[in-house]
Amino acid sequence: MHEFQVVRATKAHVPEAGRLFDLYRQFYQCDPDLKLATDFIDARVINDESIIFLAVSRAGNGVGFVQMYPSFCSVEAVKIQILYDLYVDLGFRKQGLGRRLMEQATQYARESGASRLDLLTAKDNFSGQALYESLGYVKTNQDFFAYSLNT
Repeated sequence: MHEFQVVRATKAHVPEAGRLFDLYRQFYQCDPDLKLATDFIDARVINDESIIFLAVSRAGNGVGFVQMYPSFCSVEAVKIQILYDLYVDLGFRKQGLGRRLMEQATQYARESGASRLDLLTAKDNFSGQALYESLGYVKTNQDFFAYSLNT
């Protein structure tokens, strides 16, 4: 079993976080583009637009990450966090790393005053669903449809 630590990503972590983000995007059928992925992560870190926790191996390599975006729920008039990305490198799966990253995200959300931590997942992401439900997430069957508009 590998050992790792979870840290909040800083500018120094951008190359490793960008590499993992590129792999994450490929998992979702995007073409490999390390520059795009690294530039995206770099901008989020520099502009303090997202919260990224990076799991780092003893050798200093990034092995997984979780990324959240601060937001608000207008109806409830509260702060929330939107957990958008969770990825664990193939060689480090099945070791509790995803759970540890999710727990760090939850701790941060609570400490930052967020009332809720929301996420979406693919309908066929059964391992993710099992993890989320084991952590107390409740699958919602809301009376809403999701819409998106490319601009």
